Amino acid sequence: MSDQISDRKNKLDKLRAQGVDPYGWRFTEVSSTADVRAAAETQNLPDGEIQPEGATTYRVAGRLILHRDIGSLIFMTLRDSSGDLQLGVSKKMIAGAVDAEGGAVGWKVAKLLDLGDVIGAEGRLGRTKTGELTLWLTDLRILSKCLRPPPEKFHGLTDVETRYRKRYVDLFANPESRDVFLARAKIVRHMRDVLHERGFIEVDTPVLQPIYGGAAARPFVTQHNTLDMQLYMRISPELYLKRCMVGGIERVYEFARCLRNEGISPRHNPEFTMLELYQSYGDYHDMMDITEELIGGAAEHVIGSTKIKFGEREIDYTRPWPRLKYADLFQQHVGFPMSDIAAAREKARSLGWEEAKWDDAVVVGALFEHHVEDKLVNPTFVCDYPAPLCPLTRRDPNDASIALRFELYVNGMEVGNAYTELNDPAVQRENLERSALRGEGDETMAVMDEDFIEALEYGMPPAGGLGIGIDRVVMLLTGSQSIRDVILFPLQRVINVQARDELGLTDDAKAGPE
Repeated sequence: MSDQISDRKNKLDKLRAQGVDPYGWRFTEVSSTADVRAAAETQNLPDGEIQPEGATTYRVAGRLILHRDIGSLIFMTLRDSSGDLQLGVSKKMIAGAVDAEGGAVGWKVAKLLDLGDVIGAEGRLGRTKTGELTLWLTDLRILSKCLRPPPEKFHGLTDVETRYRKRYVDLFANPESRDVFLARAKIVRHMRDVLHERGFIEVDTPVLQPIYGGAAARPFVTQHNTLDMQLYMRISPELYLKRCMVGGIERVYEFARCLRNEGISPRHNPEFTMLELYQSYGDYHDMMDITEELIGGAAEHVIGSTKIKFGEREIDYTRPWPRLKYADLFQQHVGFPMSDIAAAREKARSLGWEEAKWDDAVVVGALFEHHVEDKLVNPTFVCDYPAPLCPLTRRDPNDASIALRFELYVNGMEVGNAYTELNDPAVQRENLERSALRGEGDETMAVMDEDFIEALEYGMPPAGGLGIGIDRVVMLLTGSQSIRDVILFPLQRVINVQARDELGLTDDAKAGPE
């Protein structure tokens, strides 16, 4: 046990010996520090004075981030979710206070507080001689004793590895981190409001699925003991949402937690949030309009600007966004038509790729990813994909080699994916079978989903469908450089106590990459 933790535990014992419960009681009618500051702006508070007895008192609660004991006075800074506020403790003002249960509070409690303690306080407003707004306390209660020292001087938890592993510390030590997650909540709320206004219904679909599908990805596999059956963690809610349309829910969506047993990178986490929605009697043009309102509207109404910095770039979310053809972008940046498969394979070989076993469309897709995607900085809809890449998508009636699909790119990153949905059960079966024959079993559907095909045979309306990666949207709109900065508790490799010591995983230590 460190000396600091030992000292904090000794203070815990002293509080209990004085009849104080160090893990608090109900503390109600609390104002935020922002509200207290706003109230002070409406009052004429002279420097060096405290409002007299009988003046309005304010109750606040939060975590201590500063504690200065200068003898007869103690100055503290309290932080809550809205900001910071200085508290002043005078032995004369607070000496006689008791709580509702008769437990002693006040000066002796203030002397035993540490950084990180959660407290409740009540007092009258005033200003110090230097003009600092201060809540001078008449009542002070400890609500939760902090036994582990927070990052030194609350300058923030700077080690990235420790920030992810100890997000609970990161959130109170780094207000900018908490602000990201508050922004995330507002972005999701904005999206729900947009969809509600458009008549969409929110539903929940299974996370445990007997047959996975709806995307090209490798699933996590699990076992249900009672039923003695293998199940998959969903990689997409798509096929279940389409079943909802068959059942008559014409506009449907879900904020779905999806899991894919794949790599980890600044843009990928095995567990992520997908907004997926379907609109009966629509198509992918409707999905473009909705996408602009969901993401562009969030930039404007939540972040407060259509021009947002991301690293060294400024991304312009002003609507409408360009709608460009896949084939045109391919020819512009790769240098020949995507229909020239011989040239595409030669190009792939020149890049050192072993393309001989790849399907033609896979070669084209890889070249597009390599040469085109990073050129798409401002929001851009890339439309009309090679059909073999899109087994769930309706074909262009004038050109069966083209699928009516778009992907939205921002800063070279795919953010959204949408189709004019395929609702012909015979064609759907044929496409899925063809995908399996291309040797992509692990990457598409392990087994044909006969129930989904049967659902289509009952008749699914023509529709537009859209999937948006919520984590990536939040990254872009908040300027966060890693997807793990916008996921509260990203997946981390488990490290035992000995390994933690060897890595130096403390609040201020550098651990290095996993």
